[in-house]
Amino acid sequence: MGMALTVTPLFRASIATTTTAATATRRPFLRRPHFFFAQRKSNINSQRLITRNTVCRVSCSLVQVEDGVNDEACELVNGVELSIGEGNDSIQAYLCTAVKNNNETGILVLSDLFGFEDSSTRDFAYRVACNGYNVLVPDLFRGDPWGKDCPHTIFEPWMARQDSQRVAKDIATATEWMVDEFMAAGISKKLGIIGFCFGGGRVIEVLARDQGTRFGIGVSFYGTRIDQSLASNIVVPVLFISGDNDPLCQVSIIKDIEKRIGRGSRTDIFEGRGHSFAHRPGSPEEDADADQAFTIMRNWLEDGLVVNN
Repeated sequence: MGMALTVTPLFRASIATTTTAATATRRPFLRRPHFFFAQRKSNINSQRLITRNTVCRVSCSLVQVEDGVNDEACELVNGVELSIGEGNDSIQAYLCTAVKNNNETGILVLSDLFGFEDSSTRDFAYRVACNGYNVLVPDLFRGDPWGKDCPHTIFEPWMARQDSQRVAKDIATATEWMVDEFMAAGISKKLGIIGFCFGGGRVIEVLARDQGTRFGIGVSFYGTRIDQSLASNIVVPVLFISGDNDPLCQVSIIKDIEKRIGRGSRTDIFEGRGHSFAHRPGSPEEDADADQAFTIMRNWLEDGLVVNN
């Protein structure tokens, strides 16, 4: 039986929430459950964010945490759909925030080709929020993500519709929204950015443009379509995670980018792993490596954004 809960949100919002018991169902091979949030869509304007959503209470045993990490941090997380901006410039996004033990730190997550509504991406955002973060996942494809059943013959025409300047502008819109919300709460911490596949490649572009203004650290999971020449423009450390059996993300390329960036950047290569193993593991073996990759990322974010920010 749920009970009413009133929280003081980080973001400019008056949020009425209900805590409900949630039973997590395991998918084959995965310890991470797929979480379904009962939620309402909310429109954002420049004055105030008002949302109503549901908070799911889950068992922390389903999320691997290291010794010393407070298990209570995983108990309450808000998930809400947002519309950011106005008119033709508006974009949809998903905001996932820690209610208890919120560390007042923001993370922008850039999805793979399957978009911001994909269950694997949202599960991952939830896990990050479980560790105290405020996670925003924007719709990079304006309601036109790649479909899992689409024939490969139409991939390049579909990709051609994803105008790079429009994508960059939408990422900037999401970034500025997060910065504005934190500033309104009196918080001036820099953000973190995480990307997978298509989003992992965009991490490099974003950090090269940003020059350390908004973001303090980055994580790129098996990034694709990366412009290596941009690496020298990045002034913050980046963690690269990939497999050595990934034809879409060559190890030599990301190691070269890591070397060009310097500044304490790091590359972790998982032997025998292919594309998407960290957020879409398909076997017990990949699931174990996905957990290890998540732990590496979590420690990277903790050290770079929480401890030293």
